[in-house]
Amino acid sequence: MTDELVLVTGGSGFIGAHCILRLLAAGYRVRTTVRDLTREAMVRAMLMTGGAEPGDALTFASADLMSEARWPEAAAGCSYVLHVASPLPAYVPKHEDELIVPAREGALRVLRAARDAGVKRVVMTSSFAAIGYGKAPLDRPFNEEDWTDPTARGLTAYTKSKTLAERAAWEFMAREGGSLELATVNPVVVFGPVLGPDYSTSIQVVQRLLDGSMPGCPRLIFGVVDVRDVADLHLRAMTDKAAKGERFLATGDGFMSMREIALALKARMGNVAKGVSTRELPDWLLRGAAIFSPVIRQIVPELGKVKNASNDKARRVLGWTPRSNEEAVIATGESLLRLKLLPGSTRMQ
Repeated sequence: MTDELVLVTGGSGFIGAHCILRLLAAGYRVRTTVRDLTREAMVRAMLMTGGAEPGDALTFASADLMSEARWPEAAAGCSYVLHVASPLPAYVPKHEDELIVPAREGALRVLRAARDAGVKRVVMTSSFAAIGYGKAPLDRPFNEEDWTDPTARGLTAYTKSKTLAERAAWEFMAREGGSLELATVNPVVVFGPVLGPDYSTSIQVVQRLLDGSMPGCPRLIFGVVDVRDVADLHLRAMTDKAAKGERFLATGDGFMSMREIALALKARMGNVAKGVSTRELPDWLLRGAAIFSPVIRQIVPELGKVKNASNDKARRVLGWTPRSNEEAVIATGESLLRLKLLPGSTRMQ
């Protein structure tokens, strides 16, 4: 047990809530930021779904990535900061700066507040998006030495935002970080147990397969990781001396295609998965649909590309061991069913 206080930004988010659960289980006190304090009840309900009743061990602060206000107060008295908050909308923004500016400027605001408050270390949730895009295919898995080229053509606003935000964070540390330390965690596609109806965009992949609204599987191939393991890696990066100044890819072993995800759901979830289509959609069909759909347009450049990444560094340096990819996918589906977020059940309010 410890009496140390940890600030988690974006505690109402999928990864943020699981980080809070992991910190509470380890005996830390947690302060989390939300844009609106009326979300406190929702966050506490999510944590109860995850098996925690934090009481006074959890407090809330209102802070916005787009404003300088309140970040100094949020960081005051904290030993560590997990900077998880970052915009990830389910829609395509009208302009890329809708994502880039809050991601980059928000990271800098958090780092400045943490430095000035005497925080020991910030662990920033970056993304595989900052590692594996905008370059020719590799003949090896991507690793932490790789960086996405933000000037490459065809990148999504989200990919640019995560790349530019992480670059800005490391540049800040080099110029004016002082005694503050930084580590980053770069997850691939995050699945795992949903804690409430406000969940991440990646979860919609499993939900739409299960509810039958996805008519088939695009030829997308990517790494998968369980959110519980992402939270565990954040804590290891927070306290291990070897994590100072390092990036860590959070990925399971190997990769999954969309069709493999569909097949896993079909095999493991019985009658609930009867509407899952395991048909692989031809690329030409998606390219045609992209003319009319900005969402589909974003995935077309990635059709058929294997986005494989290595977790060797996290295993070797921090002793991290992730769950299997299939376990992460099935845990997602089971939690959606448990929370009545699938057809034939009443959605939780």
